[in-house]
Amino acid sequence: QVHLVESGGDRVQFGGSLRLACVASGLNFRLFAMSWYRQAPEKEREYVASIAASGSTNYTDSVKGRFTITRDNIRNRVYLQMNNLEPEDTTKYYCTVTNATRKYWGKGNQVIVSS
Repeated sequence: QVHLVESGGDRVQFGGSLRLACVASGLNFRLFAMSWYRQAPEKEREYVASIAASGSTNYTDSVKGRFTITRDNIRNRVYLQMNNLEPEDTTKYYCTVTNATRKYWGKGNQVIVSS
């Protein structure tokens, strides 16, 4: 059974930084692309960033130049370094992975950016 657990969410000031982490179990981590999504209350879940098994990355436009996704295939972890945080980044962040049968989600981690 695939299991994803996020951590690192916190309250920060406008312009601050946070690093989210997600530890994955129940899969051969190095073979799978990993992604981060976010969802604010009463809004659609939004794609943030992804990192392929090869290490190539992709970002939604609103976070390009501010967020960096990385992975550690030894520790089965994916990270999201978030710099120059804005109040609009306030929301819950989710780690995801898709295997041959379905997409798995963590429970999410809250980030609050105060102005």
